[in-house]
Amino acid sequence: MKVAFLFAGQGVQYVGMGKELYEKSNTFKSIFDKLPSDVKDICFNGPEEDLNNTLNAQPAILATSYGIASVLKEKGIDCEFCAGLSLGEYSALTYSGVFNIDDAIEIVRQRGSIMADALPLGTTGMAAIINSDEETINNVIGNFENLGIANYNSSKQIVITGDINSIDKAIEKFKELKVRAIKLNVSGAFHSSYLEDASVKLNEVLSNYEIKKPLKKVVFNVTGNDEDNDIKDLLTKQIKSSVLFRQSIEYMISKGVDTFIEIGPGKTLSGFVRATSKDVNVYQVETYESIEKVVDLLNE
Repeated sequence: MKVAFLFAGQGVQYVGMGKELYEKSNTFKSIFDKLPSDVKDICFNGPEEDLNNTLNAQPAILATSYGIASVLKEKGIDCEFCAGLSLGEYSALTYSGVFNIDDAIEIVRQRGSIMADALPLGTTGMAAIINSDEETINNVIGNFENLGIANYNSSKQIVITGDINSIDKAIEKFKELKVRAIKLNVSGAFHSSYLEDASVKLNEVLSNYEIKKPLKKVVFNVTGNDEDNDIKDLLTKQIKSSVLFRQSIEYMISKGVDTFIEIGPGKTLSGFVRATSKDVNVYQVETYESIEKVVDLLNE
């Protein structure tokens, strides 16, 4: 058995996230207590609008995900490979020892601030295109200004990103082609050229922190593999570049990974893996009960 941990990205957060684990696991509690007290309170008690603010969502998801992975490891389940979707890449890197948890929380808070400042509300957006091929999607978005592909999530889902008016027009065109297009409830055009200046600011932030060599094989969003490139450079590019998540899953499978464990809230990444391959085992953990269940299954 060869295991990969997959770490959730932004958008899966919900009020009450991590509370059960906080009450049942000292390991999880010790990690979650590193969050600023206001973020922890918002995570457990809301309001939802405040938790959805990228400044709070990013550190809350990171602490939750890293905490869950740490409890799994404590119970004897570890991984050889790990990857994360966008923000989740920071969780993967923290679990791999590249960042310590205190630094990681501060980095993603600053990342969230940079992204929020770079994308004025209402001017840019994203949409998920369902069950269409890359050629059709590229042909459609090529007709509109300032559109690109943000995420290659699976063979069944690609996310486009860019100017909000162009997003709306592209959605109408997809509907004409009888292709399902869903406008996403996000604050702006993540993983787009609109974040070029933000990437420069993020690079400056990352320069202030120690970046260690990963102890796991981290598969990066911008390359779709675990090449030993400069991590600061990869993270600088990630904020403005397409996320090659499907390619990352395919790469890990090609390296013998047969068991994927989604770490964090929601089941989004599990769905992407299942859409990519029917020949691997996929599990999702976010509660103490689900952790114990996976531990029992993998130890049979």
